[in-house]
Amino acid sequence: MSTTSKAEHHERLMDRMATRNGADLDLARQSGMVSGSELVEALVQCIGCSDAGDCEHRLDSGEGGIPEYCRNADLIARVEAMTQ
Repeated sequence: MSTTSKAEHHERLMDRMATRNGADLDLARQSGMVSGSELVEALVQCIGCSDAGDCEHRLDSGEGGIPEYCRNADLIARVEAMTQ
C-alpha cells in the first residue's frame, strides 16, 4: 500500500471511529475545538497502530465503543464531550 493510500485508509478509519462514537472531527477543527496540527498528529498515531485490521472489522461489524488499543481514544472522547 502506498504512503498516500495508507494515510487515506487510516484517515477514513479515524473518522469512522470518531463518528461511531459521537465525535465530528471535521466540525471540531472548523470550530477551533481542535487544531489542524492536532488532527495531523492523530492521523500519524493512527497510521502507527498495529491493530488497524481489528479496528476496521469492529467498524464494519457495527461494534460500538472505542477499543482499548485506540491511540486516539482521548481525542475522540474529548471532541464528543465538547459537542454535547
